[in-house]
Formats: sequence, C-alpha cells, structure tokens
Amino acid sequence: MAGETVITVVGNLTSDPELRYTQNGLAVANFTIASTPRTFDRASNEWKDGEALFLRASVWREFAEHVASSLTKGSRVMAQGRLKQRSYETKEGEKRTSMELEIDEIGPSLRYATAQVTRASSSRDGAAGGSFGGNRGGGQQGQVGGGQAQEPWGQPAAAPQGGNTSSDVWNTPGGGTYNDETPF
Repeated sequence: MAGETVITVVGNLTSDPELRYTQNGLAVANFTIASTPRTFDRASNEWKDGEALFLRASVWREFAEHVASSLTKGSRVMAQGRLKQRSYETKEGEKRTSMELEIDEIGPSLRYATAQVTRASSSRDGAAGGSFGGNRGGGQQGQVGGGQAQEPWGQPAAAPQGGNTSSDVWNTPGGGTYNDETPF
C-alpha cells in the first residue's frame, strides 16, 4: 500500500463505538479516539496536559462487530491504521476536509487495565478472529465473548496439563532443541 500514511494512536474512546450497517449489510463501527500528550514541567514539578487530538476512526465488517462488543467509552486503546483525508461540501455550499483513521488493528492498552482475550468464531470458512474485553471502569474486569477458547479450526483449545504435551505447539521436545520450522 504505497503512498498511504500509516499511524499508531494511543488514547481513550470518547464514546461507545457506534455500530451501523450499510444497505448491503456491511457492518461499520465509528468512534473517536482522544489522545492527549502529557509532559513533566520541572519548574512546577507537575504533569501538564498538552493540546488534545480528537481523531475519528472507523472499522468495517466482522472487525466492526468485535470492536463494538469489546470497547466502551473511556477504554484506553492502541490503534494502528491508515490516515484518510475526506473532502465534502456542507448544505450551505462550504467545502470542508476532515481526517479519519481507517483502522487495521486495535486493542486495549494494558498500562492501567487488564483484558481477557477470547477467540470469536468466524462466519468465514472456520477462520477465527479476535475479541477482547477489558477493564470497564470501577475496578471491574470485563470479559466479552465468553465461552471456551478455540483453535483457529474451531476445536476447543486443550489446556496443557504440565510436562511435554503434543498439543502444545510451542513446547520444544528434548528440553532445549529448537527448530525454526513453524509447528503448524
């Protein structure tokens, strides 16, 4: 994707993601990420907030449904995507331009919260996407999606019982021999 501006933003959602569907049935979630830089002022010995950046963001398809069911207002997120410029004309005939982030990846920040990751079943050929729940405020830990973790091919994930198990694809046989081949 040559020529596109890819950026990473860390900030908080200003409201719950708004999930909508196009006339063709495609899901889209829109929301705003507020990112405020903080700097330490040595003269006053305190932290100072800088000018906040409010960036509109959107995600599409099944990804949009995952985001809408996983993130809420105030959630601290890390988002990576492509910055898009959109020009439009108001009802009064004024030409306007806005910047939006078309998100490729987003996840909760674990700096001040915990998250419980669960795989979401996919409607596409058994492939699995990701869904996450995070700290919903007030010290409560939330979990979205629930259920048992599943392998990408739809089978429940086996919990290793200790020792060298064949279901643990990262466990190295022989206690230290490493192979560069991916085990799956």
